[in-house]
Amino acid sequence: MTRDDAAIKSLCDQIRQIAYDLHAYLAHGHLEKVYENGLAHRLRKAGFQVVQQHPLQVTDEDGTVLGDYFADLLVDGFLIIELKAAKAIAPEHLAQVLGYLRAARMRDALLINFGSPTFEIKKLIL
Repeated sequence: MTRDDAAIKSLCDQIRQIAYDLHAYLAHGHLEKVYENGLAHRLRKAGFQVVQQHPLQVTDEDGTVLGDYFADLLVDGFLIIELKAAKAIAPEHLAQVLGYLRAARMRDALLINFGSPTFEIKKLIL
């Protein structure tokens, strides 16, 4: 399912606020799974369709499966959210999310880091 840029921006703004509120409530210091469960819960309460640990396959040109990934959250069938509980977002985190987008043949993702005292979120477009 594809969405226009305005709809994606609106969705990302809503998710950004929900994730920020969760970060303000829980602070940093929890395992990534706690933030995943918390964000999935709050997004569902807000009316979004959320799939946790959504499977993605990487294939070769001929369709041979080369590996499997699991995106932390898939929201409304078209936005991947990858969560981290790290000191800071690192280049390898960005590369991971871009790999997920390529594997899923999707365009939009959010990378959210709950591990820093300062809330971090990045919007990625493939």
